[in-house]
Amino acid sequence: MNDELSPEDELRLNVLFNTELKAVRIDESSMTLWALTPQGEASVPLKPNERSDRYLKRVREQLSGHALGSPGGYPVHLTRWTRQSQAGLSAQHLAQLLLIAEEEAVVAVVHSPALTDELARYAWWCMPTIENARLMLMRDVVCRGGMGRTLAEFLIEHLAFLHEDDVGILDTVAVMLVSGVLTEAERLSIWKRGSSRNSYYVAFLELQPDTLPNPRAARADHAGVPQIAGNPYSAMLEKALSGQGQTFLATSALVLDRPEIQEVVNHALNALAQWCAPLRQADAAARGAARAAVLAAAPQLEADCAALDALATADADSARPIFLKTTAIGSLMRRKIQPLVVPLLDGIAVLQRQP
Repeated sequence: MNDELSPEDELRLNVLFNTELKAVRIDESSMTLWALTPQGEASVPLKPNERSDRYLKRVREQLSGHALGSPGGYPVHLTRWTRQSQAGLSAQHLAQLLLIAEEEAVVAVVHSPALTDELARYAWWCMPTIENARLMLMRDVVCRGGMGRTLAEFLIEHLAFLHEDDVGILDTVAVMLVSGVLTEAERLSIWKRGSSRNSYYVAFLELQPDTLPNPRAARADHAGVPQIAGNPYSAMLEKALSGQGQTFLATSALVLDRPEIQEVVNHALNALAQWCAPLRQADAAARGAARAAVLAAAPQLEADCAALDALATADADSARPIFLKTTAIGSLMRRKIQPLVVPLLDGIAVLQRQP
């Protein structure tokens, strides 16, 4: 096996090493090394003098020796180390990892809390994937910088490629909502995708339950809810009968009625639990007194209070005994969770009824 690069490649790499490199990647299909410099992109068509995989290993060792002073290359086989051990590295050290044309090193940069907007741009040039976009958009410094919009636009465009990947949809929509970089039109566009795949709704229910797109009309008797300060039933009825509350309930029913995977069920139940927080946080005695006070002022709301009680009992832990015994998805899973879900759907129906 040849221990050296071809003379042409040796010369070209030495020329590159004398420039201000920002990032390096290798297109193995075309055997081309690409470098990003302040002047733009530069390409080096590689001329292997041995088997391609061995030659690329030699090229990466050369890059690692120049960038890291470690000719042995980057320990790409230590994936867990790669993704978890970068917390103590400075931005300068992270920048060096982008010069060795190793995808796992790029992932390490993306995972690092020391990531900057500039490094995000270089890492994105190296490896523009959905996973990397999600990870980088979780960093405030990236959301506030120039890369925030770039990554959000990429994720919106590539949502269609997730197809039936409900976990991918959950994670991607959640990251975009938290980032704060979406326009209202983009947010509405993502929401509308829920009509064909209800997992799109779940992150909205969890993260933005009181500001959902396309809100419904409030229930006709919304104005008749007794206003009692510090009363959890008063607070919950006010919320549930409002336009946003009716939207939350209707959307939760859509998700719980036909979830495809267990993760969707868990997230939807946790969203419901968070929404019912005023009731869940009150002890039994306080709830009893609060319920009596509301019904004394508005006895016609007794069924609604009972419905809220039913909804407040559920969270992801409620489904755990079922999911510990099965890995079912789709229609089989829906049959198994009926004892849990049907009372919730019934409670939602009560809260949606018009007086």
